[in-house]
Amino acid sequence: MAKHMRGNNYNCIPITPRSRLERLLRERELRKSNKYFEETRDGNKEAEQVYSDSLTESDSFNSLNEEDISEALAVAKVFPDRSQRPEERPRKQRLLVVANRLPVSAVREGEDSFHLEISVGGLVSALLGVKEFETRWIGWAGVNVSDGVGQKALTKALAEMRCIPVFLDEQIVNQYYNGYCNNILWPLFHYLGLPQEDRLATTRSFQSQFDAYKKANQMFADVVNRYYKEGDVVWCHDYHLMFLPKCLKEYNDKMKVGWFLHTPFPSSEIHRTLPSRTELLRSVLAADLVGFHTYDYARHFVSACTRILGLEGTPEGVEDQGKLTRVAAFPIGIDSDRFIRALELPEVQEHMKELKERFAGRKVMLGVDRLDMIKGIPQKILAFEKFLEENPRWRDKVVLLQIAVPTRTNVPDYQKLTSQVHEIVGRINGRFGTLTAVPIHHLDRSLDFYALCALYAVTDVALVTSLRDGMNLVSYEFVACQASKKGVLILSEFAGAAQSLGAGAILVNPWNVTEVAASIGYALDMPADEREKRHLVNFKHVTTHTSQEWAATFVSELNDTIVEAQLRTRQVPPLLPKEVAVDCYSKSNNRLIILGFNATLTEPVDALGRGGQIREMELKLHPNIKKPLKKLSDDPKTTIVVLSGSDRTVLDKNFREYNMWLAAENGMFLRHTSGEWMTTMPENLHMDWVDSVKHVFEYFTERTPRSHFELRETSVVWNYKYADIEFGRLQARDLLQHLWTGPISNASLDVVQGGRSVEVRAIGVSKGAAIDRILGEIVHDKGMKAPIDYVLCIGHFLAKDEDVYKFFEPELPCESSPLARAMPSNSLRSSPLLKFPVSKNGSKAARYKKQRSMSTIEKLEIDHARGDPWIPTYHDRTSLHEGSSVLDLQGDNYFSCAVARKRSSARYLLKTSDDVVNLLSNMADHSSTRST
Repeated sequence: MAKHMRGNNYNCIPITPRSRLERLLRERELRKSNKYFEETRDGNKEAEQVYSDSLTESDSFNSLNEEDISEALAVAKVFPDRSQRPEERPRKQRLLVVANRLPVSAVREGEDSFHLEISVGGLVSALLGVKEFETRWIGWAGVNVSDGVGQKALTKALAEMRCIPVFLDEQIVNQYYNGYCNNILWPLFHYLGLPQEDRLATTRSFQSQFDAYKKANQMFADVVNRYYKEGDVVWCHDYHLMFLPKCLKEYNDKMKVGWFLHTPFPSSEIHRTLPSRTELLRSVLAADLVGFHTYDYARHFVSACTRILGLEGTPEGVEDQGKLTRVAAFPIGIDSDRFIRALELPEVQEHMKELKERFAGRKVMLGVDRLDMIKGIPQKILAFEKFLEENPRWRDKVVLLQIAVPTRTNVPDYQKLTSQVHEIVGRINGRFGTLTAVPIHHLDRSLDFYALCALYAVTDVALVTSLRDGMNLVSYEFVACQASKKGVLILSEFAGAAQSLGAGAILVNPWNVTEVAASIGYALDMPADEREKRHLVNFKHVTTHTSQEWAATFVSELNDTIVEAQLRTRQVPPLLPKEVAVDCYSKSNNRLIILGFNATLTEPVDALGRGGQIREMELKLHPNIKKPLKKLSDDPKTTIVVLSGSDRTVLDKNFREYNMWLAAENGMFLRHTSGEWMTTMPENLHMDWVDSVKHVFEYFTERTPRSHFELRETSVVWNYKYADIEFGRLQARDLLQHLWTGPISNASLDVVQGGRSVEVRAIGVSKGAAIDRILGEIVHDKGMKAPIDYVLCIGHFLAKDEDVYKFFEPELPCESSPLARAMPSNSLRSSPLLKFPVSKNGSKAARYKKQRSMSTIEKLEIDHARGDPWIPTYHDRTSLHEGSSVLDLQGDNYFSCAVARKRSSARYLLKTSDDVVNLLSNMADHSSTRST
């Protein structure tokens, strides 16, 4: 069994492909020149290497007609090139788009017949133009179909449009969609907060709504799993499906999953008010790539993960125990060509002519919004009123056309908003209107595509005053239709589009009515040359950052993220094969088990300090470890060493009842539990730096809430694990600057930085450096006659202390080829460890291995000659025979395991201290009892 184990193989850096940026730029250019698939088919070996695991043979795929969305959905059976035979077609990756709603809505007309209506939206038009992929839509059709006949008929009807239905019953829709999605998540993500009225009732119903939300997400996942094929890309959309990535990864962790949010993501202070905040964040993090419209939203998401989950935020995304979820901004666009071409259509030209005649001699201002709480329609109208008050000369020369599309008309808050808007419009028209004209034309309905394009084209000033908006594509559509008029865009700074169109638009705070009114006057009086410059900037952005480019970029980034994750995974140690480790243990004659303490043998604690900080400072043994540890320590064939950075009192308190060796403060103090502590410190070790470092640590502890420092005999540690993450990092940076320029500027000290800690210790102190001294003392004390033939080393060590893992490794060259990396680790380590040759100029670990084959007396002479200050103060009594017979270790019998650290020098991983307990329990079952 051991012959087929894979270890970490020294974490050699593999040969990596070209950079992500270079690959993505190249793909973008290929897409633009329509040569992407031709180059792939003609033998682009690099693309085949990078994406060979992503591409699958596909069915025939339609060339989507962008002229008309309904026609595009219906055309599903023609080839991209009619002259091309099916067997010659290039392979296309399947894209499964999973959204709450399908791009079509179904209306039941009979027992087995449905009428399908096209749903035109930003996401629909965005993905219809992506020709590189064979796209399938998965979602709810907007109708309750509970009978088998109806479900079969609807599935068949939707299949012709490449859509796959998810069947949700009325109760689920009410609790999941109307309840949790629209009543909880949507207001929170738009900074409206959680429902305030009838708080007790809301609290009681919240859990049932969340349960329905999870159930609905699982139903979506079940449908995806049913249709998924290896190599497919699954793209989940919006806040309705935040649980979906986790469900999919539980089904198949190799599945390529992306998630994109089409609304704002709030700051961490807003998101942390959500009771289910942790579950939702962790579920989204199961995706490989998480996308947002703007960098601000992405930054808020990363901040929420660090502050709420206690994870590490990086420039790439969020890292959790070595698993990186990429987080990036992908601003969506529109199909600008569709709007530009529409202006030439006779229907649009006719509408434009009518509008120009209707509003001849007046400037046209336009607002197009859903009648929604976040669109700022009352603020917009009040700002227009103030403008008319302050500018009497414009009263008969300007008109505001406000299109307010009704939404959620059965919700009381929306009914109240509708009444409020009507009241304001009526008051303004009554105040400034005449018998022949009114300043505001308000429509409570939507316009068809042709009428909307015509309205965009004749508008002089577009007014977007969203109070909070994910992107707002109305501003994009307006710019696309303004090639001749070159109108001005007034845009709210709280809309996502402000990040993209801010250079050419006039940005405003919609809550500042005076500012918006002044901006209206500035826009109406703007000189023609400035209008043209502003328009050209925005027009270039809108026509180059299209919806098709958005979708293609996201999927391309997702594929690339998968490739990089695979490369990263090759450098991550595999999970420990527990059965193999236990089997080798049971067959060996003299075993050495080296265990860390904190986060290895202790009970898991909450990283955010919800009661965990005190438990961690006390460092108590895991309650389930005591029985197996007792049995192992009583086995005459097993020697246990607890090697910790903690001081002697902590180890005494936890391990005095066991028959084992204790190495405190990284091996500086050593004792068997039946004896007294001895020191391995060098005679010339000076500790006069401790007080000055202690004062610095005290200073920063006082000024960093929830931080603490620990004063040991040979080191000082400052821990800010439970402090605010961002503030803690800033304080740590400042602390290091104080140390380097002050108390340790001329001292021979090491500053060891952990994940969220800073430790100052004497130079050269590490767990690996202590192992040799510890082994020598153990051999002398036990009077070993049989060499150690099995070593298990487990710990949650700092990077500097991971040399303890390498101490027992044979000296092997770094494998650079993929073939060498793929070989079982044990095939490279089949010889006894002491017989491996050691290079003259080898590593520090190599020097230890060379020294192990000598007596300690010989080693001391070498240390003197080399000027090595690390000379033990005790008299080593190990004979030459004993020193050379310490180890006779086969590679298959050495197991080094990092606990909860995926970037490690260890061969294997264990996820938590619970896994350590299980492993030691299994070993204890194979142990014999020490005879008395």
